[in-house]
Amino acid sequence: MEDRYIQSLLGDQEKIILMTRQHWFVLVKAVLWEGIIASIILVAVTTAFLFFQIYLILIGLVLILIPAISFMRDLLDWMKRQYIITTRRVMHISGILSKNVVDSSLEKVNDVKLSQSFWGRVFNFGDVEILTASELGANYFRQIGDPVRFKTAMLNAKEKMSWDEIPNQGRSSSVRVEQGGPEDIPGLIRELDKLRRAGILTEDEFQTKKRELLNRIR
Repeated sequence: MEDRYIQSLLGDQEKIILMTRQHWFVLVKAVLWEGIIASIILVAVTTAFLFFQIYLILIGLVLILIPAISFMRDLLDWMKRQYIITTRRVMHISGILSKNVVDSSLEKVNDVKLSQSFWGRVFNFGDVEILTASELGANYFRQIGDPVRFKTAMLNAKEKMSWDEIPNQGRSSSVRVEQGGPEDIPGLIRELDKLRRAGILTEDEFQTKKRELLNRIR
């Protein structure tokens, strides 16, 4: 059911790269007091049973439903709170019955901040803040598991999307470089420099092409 819901959110040709949740520490912290309360009630029920206090046993069994229901709610909330990286965006899905979906387009991601405490590094959890150019401004993912992998996967997906969107620009510029005459060489070098600054060409590739063009003038 959950997989079908997530798949329904994806666009044509959009694929999931990485799915993660908050670290299990978050779940443990959420259910800690519920476990303590349930333990106290169990001790009281056991004591009442030893003294044959039937009405206290019944009250205890009713009361223990409260932390049990709260535990199930926290468990489902933790399971349904997902952080997903696709080939186009970063998604944050939450909610058990009703759903809340917040996503950020990879092309609008300006910066990614990773924060890990000492214990976060030991147990591999941390906070990831995504700064975007959208109206939302920033998305803050708290205490997610394996945050370094999450950040790396998102940056790789953004870089790959940038490459996929501009192959025609790169190919057309390469054709002009090969076919351009001496009078076109200064303009072609400027185009190559733009491709270098955009990350399409490496510094070595730029220098090689530049030398080839300058040799045509001589």
